[in-house]
Amino acid sequence: MTILLKELLNFLKKPVLQKDHNKSFLYRFKIFILLLVISISISFFLSIVNGILTSIGLIDENNHLTDTLLNGSSGLKILFLASIVAPITEELIFRAPLVLFKKESVFKIAFYSLTIIFAYIHIFNFEINNNVLLFSPLLVAPQFIVGLIFGFIRIRFGLLWAISLHGSYNGILVSLFLISTHGV
Repeated sequence: MTILLKELLNFLKKPVLQKDHNKSFLYRFKIFILLLVISISISFFLSIVNGILTSIGLIDENNHLTDTLLNGSSGLKILFLASIVAPITEELIFRAPLVLFKKESVFKIAFYSLTIIFAYIHIFNFEINNNVLLFSPLLVAPQFIVGLIFGFIRIRFGLLWAISLHGSYNGILVSLFLISTHGV
C-alpha cells in the first residue's frame, strides 16, 4: 500500500496522461481494492470532522439530499441511482474527457479543474445557505479527494475502472447509510 500511496501522491503532484502498461487483471484488481480502501477511509475521516463541526454548531447542513431521497424512495432505488447511474454519468462527464488533453500543462489544468467542478457539483446535495457556502470546501472535500483518486485510476487503467471504483465507493457508503437508518 505504501508504494501505491507514493505513486498516487507523485501523480497528484504532477498529473500526467500515462497509462499503466501492466494489463494483469489481478494486479489491477489489487490496486482497485487498495484505492477503494483509501477512498472510504479518507471519507470516513472527513465525515467525522464534518460531524464534529456539525455537532458543535459550526456547520449547519440543514436538509441534505439524502433526506429528500429517503422520503418515498426505496432503498434499492437509491442504491441503484448512487452505485450505477451516478457513477456512469459523472465519470463520463468528469473523467472521460481527460484523455483529450495531451499537452502536459493543459492536462494538469484539466485534471484539477474537472475534479474541482465534480466536487462542487455535490454542494447541491445541501440546501444552499450562507453557512453551507462558507464551509463548502470542507463539505465537498470528500468528493474532491475521491475525484482525484477516480481520475488517477481512470488515467492508469481506463474509464471502466473509474466507473467501477466510483460505483463500489458509492455502493458501500450508501449501503452503510441505508443499514444505519433503516436496519438490515
